[in-house]
Amino acid sequence: MKNSLRATLKRGSMAGVATAGTAALLLTGCGAAPEAGSTASATASDYTGCIVSDSGGFDDQSFNQSSYEGLKKTEKDLGIKVNQVESKTNNDFEPNLRAMVTAGCDLTITVGFLLGDATKVQATANPDKHFAIIDFGYETPVTNVKSIIYDTAQAAFMAGYLAAGTTKTGTVATFGGIKIPAVTIFMDGYADGVKYYNEKKGKDVKVLGWDKAKQDGSFTGDFEKQDKGKQLTQNFLDQGADIVMPVAGPVGKGAGAALKEAKAAGKDVKLIWVDSDGFLAAPDYKDIMLSSVMKQMGEAVETVVKEDKDGKFTNTPYIGTLANDGVQLAPFHELDSQVPAELKTELEQIKKDIVDGKLKVESAASPKA
Repeated sequence: MKNSLRATLKRGSMAGVATAGTAALLLTGCGAAPEAGSTASATASDYTGCIVSDSGGFDDQSFNQSSYEGLKKTEKDLGIKVNQVESKTNNDFEPNLRAMVTAGCDLTITVGFLLGDATKVQATANPDKHFAIIDFGYETPVTNVKSIIYDTAQAAFMAGYLAAGTTKTGTVATFGGIKIPAVTIFMDGYADGVKYYNEKKGKDVKVLGWDKAKQDGSFTGDFEKQDKGKQLTQNFLDQGADIVMPVAGPVGKGAGAALKEAKAAGKDVKLIWVDSDGFLAAPDYKDIMLSSVMKQMGEAVETVVKEDKDGKFTNTPYIGTLANDGVQLAPFHELDSQVPAELKTELEQIKKDIVDGKLKVESAASPKA
């Protein structure tokens, strides 16, 4: 799947599509574009689900890819048609969305916080069309837009506790791509998980890259330039960190590269991925992949598309939590033996306490029910 994905969806190859004719030509392998005016109650053969990436592209080994794979699974499971278009830059968002609308998409899914404004503009201009957006919630709900959002602070809290419980140096780190709520929510949870470990164990594990109280930390400024992620990670390593959690989409591969080089030089270092299970999505780093803070985006996409196809669309947000398995801490895979049994038990108890409400995980960026 991933090899064919990279072969057929070269980043930016379909960016900036602005007309129905162009969209129909470029959105290949998914059947002809449906007639405009098709509805959410259409039969499977008439229904088209569409998706627009942010600038990371559908091969980002992160949230764009997971969302796209969820839609492709829906294509197979429900027999619908699928169209997709990648954005190369932020300037492509609105033209790509207009192309989806003109092509007759029944539901258009937009991936990422940065598409919030463009999605609202097109949804407002096309009230008869349905949209869903991942990682963005509107203060004032938009009638025909469903937000798919995640309380990732919960699973990131577990990742922070895990990092604190496995570090050999007593220093762990995190950094973000862009300082937006969909990123800082991970960093808040991670920092709080380390803090909770310190309180429980009487330790002083340090977190580099994020100060929750000040809401300030280390960011690369985008989700694209892997060299920036590599340099930040190297800086953390120089300061003694041995576990790093990048929250930066494809930029996380820069962190992985720095950690791989450190391991080759004899250092015991580990990587925590985000959005998808990095052991599967970013296999180049599986030998250093401690775990991942996962958002189950594929499952959410399939659920939202099925509801829309069945005529049950609502703009009530989908909120992924530990309780509904919308967010999870991934398995430890090849590094399972490096996580003590006692720590595994503690993590299970933490998850239970969060689900039961006994342990409150709070972030300014957490979704409001």
